[in-house]
Amino acid sequence: MPKATNADDSEPSDGVQIDLISGERMDGMATMEKIRMILDGVHDGNIVVLEEGLTPDEESRLIEVTMAEISPDEFNGIEIETYPKSETRDSSLLGRIMGSDKAETKLTVIGPANQIETLHKDETLISALVSRN
Repeated sequence: MPKATNADDSEPSDGVQIDLISGERMDGMATMEKIRMILDGVHDGNIVVLEEGLTPDEESRLIEVTMAEISPDEFNGIEIETYPKSETRDSSLLGRIMGSDKAETKLTVIGPANQIETLHKDETLISALVSRN
């Protein structure tokens, strides 16, 4: 992922880079491609925001791969917050067959564990404090 730069030069800025990834970009990717893209960004110290989130299986795999990559001197892991699933989605058999599960996908925020702290989370808001370490 490209590094944030100041408008007047090509040096990286002192701020925190936030990568906002559309659902359209994620649609054609396999699970491991998504995980690698997310973790590469987080390894670089970026906050990754997914427009449509991950499936429960993808999220489990992300955590599994993250645990394997944790290193005390280099990578402390991730902090991940996702809006809860919608209570109003169509859970009927017909609704599931017709693909209405797509409506339950929600925004997901992922960042380095040592840089992001969740301050508040409910069904409509994720509030996080991001520090530059």
